[in-house]
Amino acid sequence: MGDKRQRARVQGTWAKPLPKLAGRTTGTNQAPGTWSSGPQTYEFQQPATAVREIPAEKVIDQPGDYEISHGPTGVSRLRFIPGFLQQEDADWMFSTLLTELPWSQKTNYGQMGEAYKEPRLTCWYGELPYTYSHSTLQPIPEWHPILTRLRVAIEQYTGHSFNSLLCNLYRDGKDSIAWHSDNEASLGPQPTIASLSLGDTRVFSLRKQPGPEENGDYTCVARLRIPLTHGTLLMMEGCTQDDWQHQVAKEYHDRGPRINLTFRTIFPEQ
Repeated sequence: MGDKRQRARVQGTWAKPLPKLAGRTTGTNQAPGTWSSGPQTYEFQQPATAVREIPAEKVIDQPGDYEISHGPTGVSRLRFIPGFLQQEDADWMFSTLLTELPWSQKTNYGQMGEAYKEPRLTCWYGELPYTYSHSTLQPIPEWHPILTRLRVAIEQYTGHSFNSLLCNLYRDGKDSIAWHSDNEASLGPQPTIASLSLGDTRVFSLRKQPGPEENGDYTCVARLRIPLTHGTLLMMEGCTQDDWQHQVAKEYHDRGPRINLTFRTIFPEQ
């Protein structure tokens, strides 16, 4: 008897039926494509903008002349000359210039007028002042004898002439120079820059200026990487300053001091 009453509680009048949900059709899935196991069709939509790949960074570590780009403005060219100075000459010139040049830390100004110290030391030789980053370097007209000797050697080797020199001292791996182009009006159109490195090796990076359609986005531009060793000469010619930017980035491991001598021609401001 007890067993029959127990079954009645479940199957009989004691077990109330579950209420039906309004508007629901039994056995039918109303959400199309959500749980159905039948075949489904998807239509491919072409992206609104083309997907571009980020090009691999190229390394220049062999001597030679490199045409790095061709464009409406012309050809951008690098001449990479490792060992321009013999090791013995590079050694004594480096140690002498490190102690005898009048190095100082320049204060620059940003677009909003904010002042900041350059993360390196500099000095400027020539007859005319040189202005960049809203700050002016006053010239030293009397060149150090080593600098004069180097200028003459570079002029004879390259066929270019120079009347000014910006000297940079990177004291360690934390000193740097940010992305920029040497395109000030005082340098004239398509300037040639001769860059001589002394001391520890640092990486010199270049990136192509983006086209108008990129809206200033450098993500997919061409990039180059050049290790500049003791005694190396790098020439930047043609449209390099128009079409490319360059930098020496901070490094997060030990680096010794490096001197970079950048010979150039300055014209009087109009």
